Amino acid sequence: MQFYLDGYKPGDPDILTAELPDAVDVLIVGSGPAGALLAAQLSTFPGISTRLVERLDGPLRVGQADGVACRTVEMFDAFGLSGKLLREAYWVNETVFWRPSKADRSRIERSGRVQDTEDGLSEFPHLIVNQARMQKYLLDYMRNSPTRLEANYGLEFLDLNVETEGEHPVVVTLRKVANGAESTVRAKYVVGCDGARSRVRDSIGAVPRGDFANHAWGVVDMLAVTDFPDIRLKAAIQSADEGNILLIPREGGYMVRLYVDLGEIDPNKREAFRENTQEMVIGTAQRVLRPYTLDVKSVAWFAVYQVGQRVTDRFDDVPADQADSRLPRVFIAGDACHTHSAKAGQGMNVSMQDTFNLGWKLISVLEGRAKPELLRTYTVERHAIAQGLIDFDKEWSKIMASPPKDPNRPELGGLDPAELQAYFVKSGRYTAGVATHYPPATVLTAEATHQNLAKGFTIGMRFHSAPVVRLADAKPVHLGHAARADCAWRIYAFADASGRRLRKLADFLAESPNSPIRRFTPAGANIDSVIDVRAVFQQGHRDLKVEELPSILLPRKGRFGLIDYEKAYCPDLKNGPDIFELRCIDREKGAIVVVRPDQYVSNVLPLDAHDELTAFFGRFLLDRQ
Repeated sequence: MQFYLDGYKPGDPDILTAELPDAVDVLIVGSGPAGALLAAQLSTFPGISTRLVERLDGPLRVGQADGVACRTVEMFDAFGLSGKLLREAYWVNETVFWRPSKADRSRIERSGRVQDTEDGLSEFPHLIVNQARMQKYLLDYMRNSPTRLEANYGLEFLDLNVETEGEHPVVVTLRKVANGAESTVRAKYVVGCDGARSRVRDSIGAVPRGDFANHAWGVVDMLAVTDFPDIRLKAAIQSADEGNILLIPREGGYMVRLYVDLGEIDPNKREAFRENTQEMVIGTAQRVLRPYTLDVKSVAWFAVYQVGQRVTDRFDDVPADQADSRLPRVFIAGDACHTHSAKAGQGMNVSMQDTFNLGWKLISVLEGRAKPELLRTYTVERHAIAQGLIDFDKEWSKIMASPPKDPNRPELGGLDPAELQAYFVKSGRYTAGVATHYPPATVLTAEATHQNLAKGFTIGMRFHSAPVVRLADAKPVHLGHAARADCAWRIYAFADASGRRLRKLADFLAESPNSPIRRFTPAGANIDSVIDVRAVFQQGHRDLKVEELPSILLPRKGRFGLIDYEKAYCPDLKNGPDIFELRCIDREKGAIVVVRPDQYVSNVLPLDAHDELTAFFGRFLLDRQ
């Protein structure tokens, strides 16, 4: 077997990476979490030409980020990857708080213990798993997708130019890291997921705004022997004089991560914090943990960093004064858009939420499903989320770095340990990733005119799943798990008391010329490929007959016209409150809940608002009749 002809490349020589073509639909720069998730979405569409380029010579081996928010697990479930995550990851079930002992302030004692995420916040837990593993899940998904997409490693982005005409107007210059050879690729769209020092961001003239805070932290992934009793629980530890630690148990049962407070940075010697060695950081940690011992046997990863909070002024290539006259062709995501501290566990999560938002929009436009103006909504929606993240992170970082109050010297200030615990509980929804709320600032989010019909499905927030029973096979499932990363919109129709309004809606969707299904689904495509209709009845699953379901809930699909039996659901009557009660759905009137491809609620409507439903989709989808 011969290989290395064009230079050394690590990894499996049986995995062959195709050379970049002259032109592609989407070029993604950077294979980190944001880039890998975007590539995974696009890889399932054979009609879309996608390439992922990465400056490094191979996949990430040791990850920096590790916190996986509940919302991120929900997203990974849409790729069929949540099971792998749940099996491998550390589950953050509870968080403990430690403070200086009242009897001896040179020693620490436990001051509190709380549940990490509140009951009912998500069906999935908060997890810890190496960023490199997260990326591998997505890279494997790409490799197994219909396009068999592989990343092109060893290619760095140099520059781009957006021309005013042409089918592939973005001209990108790349360079091979191994030999310096340059090449040019044309693309319809480019997405820069190339980190905090993003060259793609620089090439479009976007500017990060904000400051580097003057506080330093060290982070160590270690295998250690210790008598600290909470080594397998997430812990916020305040010492009297040695600083603070955020302790994060890692996956695998043995490793632990410590974020160690290294104190203030001299603004005149901003780089001096880099002089902190691995041994120095571990020594600080050992002093913070007194009277407990910490015997470090092996270090898997070490870094020092300063906390910085920045937001880029825009997330695409269109200046604000041209937003009404130009459509975006270049986008940025992840750290290229926003940088912040690591201790709230938001970086990797929000980065992937960026591209989960962008991916379905690119697919919709490239497949001719939606108007190109849809792409303008990316910057509008995600810039506001990034700014909220930075505001939260500033407050969280300040709290985490604050020394504990000394009851004998209150004039010195500081933070009471009870305040730290209270803030942690208060911010739980944010750190779980479920606080994102898109206001009605774009065509994708409706006004809350009919919100009272389904109060638990807040318009603009993620679709909060709940248990149901699938009618055809009596299988207990979560309704939200019906969603796949397939770019389809979903209509969840919750039945009225009599069921008549639901059946009239079903007849309208199946038969009316004004049905959004008939208007926006291409000829020859599966009936649920653009808008997927699901219904939840009020009766138990043994009280309904599958053969009496409306035709839209028994759609015929594929080359053989096989029947899909997984569109109708009933309440789970065995396990506490049913979905109608959990999500405050009007039992008398029922409701239509419209959900975007990225799992956010776009609209809530009455079951008989047929024309209003079609008009809503007509705001952004293209007629295909």
